[in-house]
Amino acid sequence: MNFSEYAWLIVFSPFIGFLINGLVGRKFSEKTIGLIGSLASTLSFVISVLIFFQYSALSQKAPIQIDLFKWIVAGGINVSIGYQIDSLSLVMVLVVTGVGSLIHFYSIGYMHGEKGFARYFAYLNLFMFSMLNLVLGNNILLMFLGWEGVGLCSYLLIGYYYETDYAPTAGKKAFIVNRIGDFGFLIGIFLIIQNFGTLNFTELSTVVAKGTSVGNDTIFWITLMLFVGATGKSAQIPLYVWLPDAMAGPTPVSALIHAATMVTSGVYMIARLSFLYVLAPETMAIVAFVGGATALFAATIGTQQNDIKKVLAYSTVSQLGFMFMAVGVGAFTAGIFHLVTHAFFKALLFLGSGSIIYALHHEQDMRNMGGLRKKLPVTFFTFLMGTLAIAGTPFFSGFFSKDEILWKVFNYSSLLFWMGALAAMLTSFYMFRLVFMTFFGEMRYHEHGGHHVHESPAVMTVPLIILAVLSVFGGFMGIPHVLDVFHVGNYFEHFLSSSVKDSLPIVFGTKEEWGTMSLSVIIAIIGFTIAYVIYLKKKYVPGDDSTIKGYKKVIYNKYYVDEMYERTVISGTIRISKTVYEYFDKLVIDGIVNGVGKSIRRIGEGIRGTQTGLVRDYMLTMIIGVSIMLVYVLVNKFMMIRL
Repeated sequence: MNFSEYAWLIVFSPFIGFLINGLVGRKFSEKTIGLIGSLASTLSFVISVLIFFQYSALSQKAPIQIDLFKWIVAGGINVSIGYQIDSLSLVMVLVVTGVGSLIHFYSIGYMHGEKGFARYFAYLNLFMFSMLNLVLGNNILLMFLGWEGVGLCSYLLIGYYYETDYAPTAGKKAFIVNRIGDFGFLIGIFLIIQNFGTLNFTELSTVVAKGTSVGNDTIFWITLMLFVGATGKSAQIPLYVWLPDAMAGPTPVSALIHAATMVTSGVYMIARLSFLYVLAPETMAIVAFVGGATALFAATIGTQQNDIKKVLAYSTVSQLGFMFMAVGVGAFTAGIFHLVTHAFFKALLFLGSGSIIYALHHEQDMRNMGGLRKKLPVTFFTFLMGTLAIAGTPFFSGFFSKDEILWKVFNYSSLLFWMGALAAMLTSFYMFRLVFMTFFGEMRYHEHGGHHVHESPAVMTVPLIILAVLSVFGGFMGIPHVLDVFHVGNYFEHFLSSSVKDSLPIVFGTKEEWGTMSLSVIIAIIGFTIAYVIYLKKKYVPGDDSTIKGYKKVIYNKYYVDEMYERTVISGTIRISKTVYEYFDKLVIDGIVNGVGKSIRRIGEGIRGTQTGLVRDYMLTMIIGVSIMLVYVLVNKFMMIRL
């Protein structure tokens, strides 16, 4: 049986779940709603696994095209609703459906008793449908359809608690900021149509491989505009500001957006179009240094946040910066590898934070936690595994992927390497700061009304355990050559090579690779040690917001970037809009429309005077009209006789 023929089911299974829960879900019990949504996603995962094993067995791993039907045929453009099966899309679809399914099952427990339970799972399934179109689509227009779909679903899910003030505001912020990036993405698509005449990935890569008359400047603008879209969707400077506010949605939504789906779209897009990006080294440099700046900038902010989800949010922004550093220097495989391992440990960390919040009755401030490791043993152990992974502890998943990025970046730019190394040290610091403030020290929370803190139910802890195992062992699929003592090879790099090929030349040898790896471990230890001394040994707990002073206040307030945007871009846009409304919309647009209306009215009033209702007036009018026509005919006849 050829399982790839059923690839369309990967995409449409969550859509069916969306229709069922969205249309009639309110008539079902919570258990039924949760199972429909979760099994719809799980079916996609099962089919993905079957296709993966079948595709892996092929000797020639050429892309498999599945065209369902024609979508747009206009001029020379022929776009279909079709899907592409290759190593890159399979890696992405396994991450999206695998981690996404665990988040679905986890949500059954976390969202228990919430209003709009069916609405939540309908949105979640629609999110999966959109993301799967994005990663499986065989053309950039279908990718963009999924790109916009996840933007819509993020707006719906972030604003899930629509009766509050903060959630709808955060949802609108995410939606608007992403539209700014998507404007650039659309320009990139238009330039591709104009210069290449096709949007199909395989056809586009073939045209580029054969050589193209398209100038380097044009390719630079195409790739740069597409990257503008990526800065919005994947939260890079300057469009990162929406992602921390996305914490307003339910915690499983944060895990889905931050770990496995939406925010990785930009990295995937660049890897998918790597054959174009390698022709634009200037764009690649911009991608790399924007990624490095974002990684370091967001990491500094994470060191001073006290909301457990905000720490993880800025961690996501920082880790995405690492991925963009990798693809920017041409290490596309390393970027995708970190995307995969990050999906494991970041989903684990967010779901672990959700378990803590669930146990503490929606408390998110770490200053009100402490001493939870004995109360929440499974959550503590799994969360610790995720922390060790993201901190780059040797032989955990993050160690392999992050060190691979730092090594590749070292071959490109020493400045970029040190930016990444400092960001890695800060990552270790703020993550262990989170662990020590939350799970160690004195208990700083209160148990009210007999509601005692206890471990989450199995439907929540089992996904944590599975993700913890992946966070610990997931990196072994990409063992670097210097650590390959058993000569098993780098399976991840080998598998991905049929779709994505790195363009970065390695200029240093094994000795330097060992040096960067050792330095990375030392850096992680330094971050851990500083956090240990301050927050565990000295038992320091930050005071309330009014006590924060100096540089800590600046970092705590996120360098006042949101305030700067408020006073410049947002207020400026509002002022311009009001000016345009007063002097153009009201005077010109309304003036033209109202003027036409008034003119017609006056003409009507004039004509109305002829409607007297008297037969004699109408007869007189007819006589005058006939007389005029008769005179016209006679004059015309006379003129013709004279001629």
